[in-house]
Amino acid sequence: MNKFFLVVSTAMLLSFQVSCQSNKKNKETEAMAQKSQQPVEVATQDGLERAYFASGCFWCVEAIYESVEGIKESISGYSGGHTKNPTYESSNTGTTGHAEAVEIIYNPDVVSFKTLVDVYFGSQNITQVNGQGPDRGSQYRSIIFYQNDEQKQIIETKIAELEKEIGEGKVAAEVLPFQKFWDAEGYHQNYEKNNPQNPYIQNVSIPRLKKFQKKFPDLLKEDASH
Repeated sequence: MNKFFLVVSTAMLLSFQVSCQSNKKNKETEAMAQKSQQPVEVATQDGLERAYFASGCFWCVEAIYESVEGIKESISGYSGGHTKNPTYESSNTGTTGHAEAVEIIYNPDVVSFKTLVDVYFGSQNITQVNGQGPDRGSQYRSIIFYQNDEQKQIIETKIAELEKEIGEGKVAAEVLPFQKFWDAEGYHQNYEKNNPQNPYIQNVSIPRLKKFQKKFPDLLKEDASH
C-alpha cells in the first residue's frame, strides 16, 4: 500500500513538474509573439466579425460556440503555429506549432467579443496546460487570439479577474496576436452534429457542451438543446 502510494505520488509530482515547465515555455512563446508580431485584423463582412479560439479538440469548441446566440458559424481549423497549410495529420505530430482552433463568425450587435471571451474561459478547464480533458499535447493547448489592442485588453482583464480567484499565473491559455487561420478538412466541420453516435462525441464532446449550456443558459440559441 505504501509502495503504491509512493508510485502514485511520484507520478503526480512528475506530472506537475512537466506541466509547470510546459506552461513556462508557452508563456515565453507568448511573450515573444506579442513582442515580435503585429496582430492581423480581419475585416468585417456583411456586418459580421470573426474571432479565433483554441481550447482542446475543435469538435468540442465548434459545437459550444454554435449553440450561442449571435454566432452564425463556427469553423474548425488550425492556428498559432509556424508552418503553412497544416493538416490534421501534421498538426497531430505536435511539430507544426499549430493548435486545433475555431473561427467564430458572429454578429457584434447580438453578441460581443467580451461575451465570446466569457464563453471561452467558461467552457474549459482554464488551468490545464497543453490539453483539455483526455486530449493532451501542444496541438490541444489553449490559445486566445486578439486582433487589436481593444481585444487584448478585454482578454487580459478577464484573465486578471480569473487569477484573483485561482492564483496568479494559473490560467494556462496563451494570449497571441492573430496571424492566420487554416480551415480543417471537410469531414471535421460540424463533426459533433454529423456524428452523434461517435464514442468520443458521446463521452467527451456532448458532456462538455451540456456542462457549458447549463452554466450559460441565457446565452443560448432557442434551439440549442441536446
